[in-house]
Order: sequence, then structure tokens, then C-alpha cells
Amino acid sequence: MSYLSNADIEQVILPSTRDLGGFSVRRALPAAMRQMVGPFIFLDSFGPVRFGAGEGIDTRPHPHIGLSTLTYLLDGELLHRDSESYVQSISPGEVNLMVAGSGIVHSERTPEHIRKDGGKLTGLQSWIALPKQSEETAPLFQHIGAHELPTTHGEGINMKLLAGTLHGRRSPASTFSDLFSAEIQLEAGSRYRIDGEHIERAIFVVSGAIEIIGQDGTYGPDRLIVFKPGAEIVAKANQPARFLAFGGEPLPEKRFIRWNFVATDHERIRHAANLWRERQFPGVPGDDEFIPLPDNFN
Repeated sequence: MSYLSNADIEQVILPSTRDLGGFSVRRALPAAMRQMVGPFIFLDSFGPVRFGAGEGIDTRPHPHIGLSTLTYLLDGELLHRDSESYVQSISPGEVNLMVAGSGIVHSERTPEHIRKDGGKLTGLQSWIALPKQSEETAPLFQHIGAHELPTTHGEGINMKLLAGTLHGRRSPASTFSDLFSAEIQLEAGSRYRIDGEHIERAIFVVSGAIEIIGQDGTYGPDRLIVFKPGAEIVAKANQPARFLAFGGEPLPEKRFIRWNFVATDHERIRHAANLWRERQFPGVPGDDEFIPLPDNFN
């Protein structure tokens, strides 16, 4: 669900809820009225979820093409494995960036040391569509520790730049187009300015509540606020707040998204689906489960 707002706010989107086999996520992008913000074509938030001893999260091996995935945790731990033989856990404050390019398969599961006693999980995952000339780039994986990410502290602001460029800072995450993704925490009464250096910009509220200076309304958790190009945006926290700010230059070509595949043409997606159906994608060492294509995939 989304609705239009006023002045410098173009849309406010309420995420839909998806069940991923007993694990619910809130999907803000793509939405009925908005497919992308800059090159970002997908945004899921998940948790807080708690699970008991012997339980955990099991996202079984599945394929991707034509995109990068950006995973950021606020609580808990996940173990990433992929067909390029990368094995990497991610903890709060760290970034896992996976470039699918021409094709990769990966899984994300609760590590055994967490599963033994039970635990919790909260986080965000976004998909970044690759430029047309980079859609078939070789797949790669990059883990970035919390201490490697550019940060800004002071005046009630705590900003961590997850990917791209913002306010003259650059994240070490590998990107292929103009974009930014930043986690921002504000103390009550603090303000954060997002200027017009990127064409398309949005804020996804994780916790607390914010207002946009000069605009009507207050926005609480799970609201995606999309801004009109060019405006200087100032977010103010009415109470301690945490949000993801992201966006960038829109890609010139339309993107198609089916299941876990993103591409500039349907034929590329059909080809990838056939390869997956025939089990021609590379496997994930140490994780040999298989997810069939959705029943409605054609």
C-alpha cells in the first residue's frame, strides 16, 4: 500500500508482509506504485524474531542474476554460503555484499552455535540492480567489518555508510552505479540533513518516529518515505529513531524481476529459470538442498 503526500515527499509506502516458510519479512520494495528508488529494486526488513533451542533461520540455496544483495543486521547472526565457495558469518554492524552478476547461488542460515541454545534476528536486506553493461559481471562476495565502514558521530547523530557515497564519504563496498545506503540513528530532537547529491532518495524507518522538517506528518516504524528529486531533506527525531537512508541515480532501462532474478529483458530471466530447473547452476559447497521454481513461474 502507498499513498501520495505533500511538497517534497513523493510517496509513503507501507510494506507488505511475506511468509518465507515460517519467517515473516516486511517488503517495502518493489511496491504496487513504486518499483525502484535509484538502483534499489528490493528492500526487506525482518525481525525482531526469536527462536528456541534447536531452531533457527534457514534460507535454503537459491539463485540470483543481475543484482547485488546488501545484508545488514541489527541483532543476531547469519551464516552465508555461496557457489563461489565463500563462507562468512555476519553480525550486527557488518555488511555482506554479494554481486550475483551472471549467476550465483547462496544460502543464509542460523549458525550452529546460535541454533544450539536459540537466539534472535533483526535486519535489512536490499537488492541493487546492476547497470546493463554489468549484468553479466563475474559473481563476487565481499564482507565488510563494522570498523571498516565510514561513520559520523556528534550532535545526537550516529551515521554508518553501508554502500556508495554520501557527504564526501565513500564505503568500501563494491558498487557499479551512483548510489548510497546509510544507517542513521538519531537521539530525540536531533536532525539529519540529506542534500540533493543523489537524484532519488528514500528513508525507511526501522524504529522510533521522525518528521520531515517543513512537511506535515510523523512517520513511525516500517514506513518508506520517498522524496522528490532535488529537495534538501531534513529528518528530525521526535523520539530516539533509527532509519535506513538510501537511493541514487535511476538506471535508464526498465528492470524485470521474477522470483530471485533481475534483468533488462525477459529472455534472460527465462534462461536463468531453465538453468535452475535443470540444476545447471553451480552448487553451494556444504549446503546441497534445492528449492524448486515457484509453481506460478512460466
